Amino acid sequence: MRVSTKGRYGLRALVDLAEHDEGKAIPIREISERQNISEQYLEQLFATLRKAKIVKSVRGAHGGYMLNYDPEDITVADVITTLEGPIAPVDCVIEEDFCNYIDKCVIHGLWSELADAINGVIENMTLADLRDKAVQEKQREEELEKEKLEAK
Repeated sequence: MRVSTKGRYGLRALVDLAEHDEGKAIPIREISERQNISEQYLEQLFATLRKAKIVKSVRGAHGGYMLNYDPEDITVADVITTLEGPIAPVDCVIEEDFCNYIDKCVIHGLWSELADAINGVIENMTLADLRDKAVQEKQREEELEKEKLEAK
């Protein structure tokens, strides 16, 4: 199971929105520059996220995108499943009719447990959690840079 660029880039863009939220819309160009993701690709992702009501768009000179909910109320699962669909290591976990052997398959239980574990993690992690980790990492990098400059 892999999360595609849709899921990865979409999640990065939303963490960026959460991190730079000042109560006003953020132009897609700014997110694109900070995250090194093409504006056109972000527009496609944000269209999907807007339809799912995860973000809202603001038109006009000061337009852009904003989170539609507080970062604490948006889970990683909300974002990933909106952009990727259900998360599962194999199709038979999502579609019971996928395989005629499912009733006799001892490995199906493994796949179900794995899907439950993955979904448990992404359902319990929010954009706020990821935003806080991003802020901590930037602070750590700034401290290291400061120490390097002081050592010279």
